[in-house]
Amino acid sequence: MISSALIRTIVLAAMTSFILVASPVFSGEKVKVFILAGQSNMVGHARAHTIATLLASDKARDKELIRLVFKQSSGHSKATFEKQLALGRKLDELTGGISFEKIKALSPGPKKTAIEAHVKELKETHEAYKQEVTSSCVVSDRVYINSIADRNVRSGKLAVGYGGDGKKIGPEYAFGLSIAEKIDGPILIIKTSWGGKSLNYNFRPPSAGTYELSEKEESSGKAEEIRKNASLNWRMMNEAVHAVLDNLKDNHPEYNADAGYEIAGFVWFQGFNDQFSPSFRDNYKANMISFIKDVRKEYKVPNLPFVIGVLGTGVTAEKVAGNAVSVGQREAARTLGFTEKVAAVESYTEYSHFSNEIFKKGWPKHFHEWDTVGSDRPYHYLGSGAFFVRLGAAFADSMTGLMEKNEEIIMGKPFFEGKQLGNE
Repeated sequence: MISSALIRTIVLAAMTSFILVASPVFSGEKVKVFILAGQSNMVGHARAHTIATLLASDKARDKELIRLVFKQSSGHSKATFEKQLALGRKLDELTGGISFEKIKALSPGPKKTAIEAHVKELKETHEAYKQEVTSSCVVSDRVYINSIADRNVRSGKLAVGYGGDGKKIGPEYAFGLSIAEKIDGPILIIKTSWGGKSLNYNFRPPSAGTYELSEKEESSGKAEEIRKNASLNWRMMNEAVHAVLDNLKDNHPEYNADAGYEIAGFVWFQGFNDQFSPSFRDNYKANMISFIKDVRKEYKVPNLPFVIGVLGTGVTAEKVAGNAVSVGQREAARTLGFTEKVAAVESYTEYSHFSNEIFKKGWPKHFHEWDTVGSDRPYHYLGSGAFFVRLGAAFADSMTGLMEKNEEIIMGKPFFEGKQLGNE
């Protein structure tokens, strides 16, 4: 006679097998691949603790983004954030900011010793807060990433640390978390990004033609080297992407060779280095259109959804509208248009004005307060995690609209053609 314990074991094993077979993890779906590329703002220079700046906002969308990026058990709130700002202000009051000039000016003695001890305690509290925020950020079990972000080259589950270093983010973080809420199946992000690179020279696409040297370049004594390195990042980007596609099982554990993969979309965020030469900025529209067409040809996806992040370091609508590169990006998207699955996403609308107000106080003297909300210069959108989370989510919204051929998703949201979101 079979014992009841053995029967329970057999039933449990059968149920487990059924669950494993029925689970979406083992359903044999195609891996959806998204390629992200660009220069330093695709690299990402926002320290993850600055994501908590979102807590300063009462906007419904920012509250949704907080839910997206922080673990449910994080316990972060507007009150905890404001407490850290107050602590930062106290540190700046005691030290004089980044230079610690007030401490240095004190004469040796009990008073100085006591203040230094207090400052040390506050600094430790501040650093512990930053670490706590960073460690409470979500790690995805479904989205994987293979990333080149300048010298930070790594792969694995999507999490903090795929920006300029192991504590930074770029737009990839919220893009991946957000797109995972919108589409089914396993997702892989391939990111290739290098700071200080132009579209006209470094990422120059083949159909844009041979790069024409300026008179200064011709007479520099390095003309041959300059010619040789034209389009170098275009080539490096494609070599890196193909290397990942050739080894998908190593890059996503749910890859099933029978199901295969689908290159589902491309996000481009670049433009800063093309601003400073008339030929670079004036040709941006044509170069962008060539880039899109050549990417589609390279990966044999004729109608690949393509999102352009519009350069928005000018902050205001007026300054961005006066930037030839930003205009070229918008015009490239309009020329190809929704029917050809190309959209432009404004970045200036996602700017962290809260961080900017503290920056404008004079960040060296207000360093510890500033350090709570920003981690870089204006050309890197202040290194604001709030900005990069907003932008990544905006990219995902636009991408979804293109993938689903739903123009309302794009045009009905404040992410396209410069519509204001009204953050903070």
